[in-house]
Amino acid sequence: MPDFGIANPEEEDLVQGLKVLVTGATGLLGRAVCKEFQSNGWSVIGTGYRRAQPRFLRCDMTDEDAVRRLLHEHKPDVIVHCAAERRPDVMERHTEAAVHLNVHATGTVAKEAAVCGALFIYISTDYVFDGRSPPYGEDDCPNPVNVYGRSKLEGERESLRHCPGAVILRVPVLFGEVESVVESAVTALWLKVEEADEDGCSPLDHCLQRFPTDARDVAAVCRKLAERGRQDPSIRGIFHFSGKEQMTKYEMAVAMAQAFNLPSNHLIPLTEQPAAAAPRPINSQLNCSRLELLNLSVEPRPFSTAIADCLWPFTADKRWRQTVFH
Repeated sequence: MPDFGIANPEEEDLVQGLKVLVTGATGLLGRAVCKEFQSNGWSVIGTGYRRAQPRFLRCDMTDEDAVRRLLHEHKPDVIVHCAAERRPDVMERHTEAAVHLNVHATGTVAKEAAVCGALFIYISTDYVFDGRSPPYGEDDCPNPVNVYGRSKLEGERESLRHCPGAVILRVPVLFGEVESVVESAVTALWLKVEEADEDGCSPLDHCLQRFPTDARDVAAVCRKLAERGRQDPSIRGIFHFSGKEQMTKYEMAVAMAQAFNLPSNHLIPLTEQPAAAAPRPINSQLNCSRLELLNLSVEPRPFSTAIADCLWPFTADKRWRQTVFH
């Protein structure tokens, strides 16, 4: 694994010394963003907290002085702010700490981005909408139904208040190259698929509509926004990006089983909205036309092939990849 905390002079030459700072670089999206920018010649500085060292710089994003020192020392051209508490049920139970990260820390990073002249890209969510009248355009009125959605909406407002040229990128539920299957709410469904061996039934939500999106695709959009945004000051404000396949958790799990030729008859669809600590929007589909019209989008990877690519390291027989792809 490369050390994203150290700039490579040869890579800097490829993009004339451009430098990106990625917060939350230890997370699923943060890792994908670091990889995308580095593979396209950027000098990458990744920050994390509990899981930071040795790959990334350790920085508590809620410590204003630490954030200020970090940005003044490294002087990035672009900041991609991925650091967040993204688990809705956790946020309902630990609201104060999560809001401190999602709202106050975001305001601090945005403020310092404006001071050092960096393009600020803030990762937000489809959960800013209530899910009652999809699809949602960038200018539609937000109405979050849980603490997570409200905190991310406040983070958007803090970003634009402190850094008027900020870019807000709203995305739905993500999956990708996970370090463990439970890192994503999507790949966590693999555990339900595997329960077929235990002769039990696995009930799964078949009510809430989701648009699972590969973090690698989101990372590519972040890079395109960064490259264009540095040249064109009209690239600012709110953008949407999303996978195009509408699926419930039940349908995602069935697709995973099919991708690996595994049984799925133990998966039971539940058509009533599941009980959870945090309410969820029923269908918060995003209209992504602004990105597409500006040629800043990417074609999302098909779910079936993308999820197989992400899950094969967790299959019982690692030789599956050779038999399927070769």
